[in-house]
Amino acid sequence: MKLVKSAILASVLAGGMLFAGDVLATVNGTKITKSKIDALLKAQNMSFDKLDSKQQQEIVNKLVERELLVEVAKKAGVDKEEKFKKALEDFKKDLAIRLWMNKIYDRTIVSDSEAKKYYEDHKDKFKKPEQVHARHILVKTEDEAKKIIDELKKLKGDELKKKFIELAKSKSIGPSGKNGGDLSYFTKGQMVKPFEDAAFSLKPGEITKKPVKTQFGYHIIYLEDKKPESVAKFEEVKPEILATMKQEQFNKTIKDTIENQKKSAQITVNLKNSENNSSK
Repeated sequence: MKLVKSAILASVLAGGMLFAGDVLATVNGTKITKSKIDALLKAQNMSFDKLDSKQQQEIVNKLVERELLVEVAKKAGVDKEEKFKKALEDFKKDLAIRLWMNKIYDRTIVSDSEAKKYYEDHKDKFKKPEQVHARHILVKTEDEAKKIIDELKKLKGDELKKKFIELAKSKSIGPSGKNGGDLSYFTKGQMVKPFEDAAFSLKPGEITKKPVKTQFGYHIIYLEDKKPESVAKFEEVKPEILATMKQEQFNKTIKDTIENQKKSAQITVNLKNSENNSSK
């Protein structure tokens, strides 16, 4: 949240154009609106309404301070100085490019058929690795783990699961104990190796016959479910594909536009080591 907050405040201090909207504050006749703040927050995929009251107050205060500093700067004649005029011209250029790029991006459309073809051509990208859904009971000693296994090994099916959850809640020293030892689904590489090897070797409904030792203690593992490696369905990854293809097409449009402009432009580069000092 600190990173987001810093980015928000940086955007506020950088300023922006005034938009119509709910007036949140007024400084000597200058209105500070919610729409303006939302425009500043857009880059962080946030909005004024999603912030807590403290953050809202802080942003409004920063904008009030900014307006006060603008008045001070203008009274000092900064906006009449040559440095200001040059900086303003550079800002106008950057703004023109940004707004033009926004238009190009908004006009870039990827059809469902194009996305489907991309999916079929790149299925390896959308592979989902094997997953297991496990529970565990963590205790400090091997003897304690063995006693729990002895208590569980004579049970099967729903009785085994029910008893395992009960013992996890009463005996496990791990943070998942209060949830019946539930670790949800995980893939290889997410757990320490001894635990992972034991969990993936089980079949659904089985427990480990021996305590599994890790740096955390001794585990008894119960496997709830196992999902084999698979390929994500198109509908699952469609938003990701559309976003990727749109960005790729946008990048190509920008690159092609630059190359086309270079063909008709008179360009001189004054660098000693430049391979092409000029082009037409």
